[in-house]
Amino acid sequence: MDTQQELRLSDDLLAFIDIWKEKRGNLIMILHRIQQDFGYVPKKIAIELSRYIDVPLAKIYGVLTFYHYFKQEKPGRNTLAVCTGTACYLKGAQDLLHEVENLLGAGVKQTTEDGEFSVEAVRCIGCCGLSPVMTINDEVFGVLKTDELAGIISKFHSKSSGQQ
Repeated sequence: MDTQQELRLSDDLLAFIDIWKEKRGNLIMILHRIQQDFGYVPKKIAIELSRYIDVPLAKIYGVLTFYHYFKQEKPGRNTLAVCTGTACYLKGAQDLLHEVENLLGAGVKQTTEDGEFSVEAVRCIGCCGLSPVMTINDEVFGVLKTDELAGIISKFHSKSSGQQ
């Protein structure tokens, strides 16, 4: 597991930053790349970036907090997203979210203590005909009932710990 002390801007990342640091819109592009490399934007990396490109840390955090895409906490190995768009909401998305929280002990925008799952509520997955819908990573589960969630989630616990 990465500790804050082990995190640093790699040579590849520094080369990318050097290409972008004088361009318009650079901060968003650089933060996207950092998140691509780490899975989130660690605080230590944001501080290092601030010094490297001579941009106030407050400006970096302004971008990180404005755009919902950016994560400031390390995500779980699996991303579980429940669609809360209109069709899914009307067919029980809220019940699915409550059951996910009961099963995992983590609610929306939280990660389980074991680091296996991050839970998200999303506006639309684009599968309205299958509502209510949930995804785990890139796998879609539709026409869901709360009593099916434990079985689905358990399959991903096994996958991430190497057992199948």
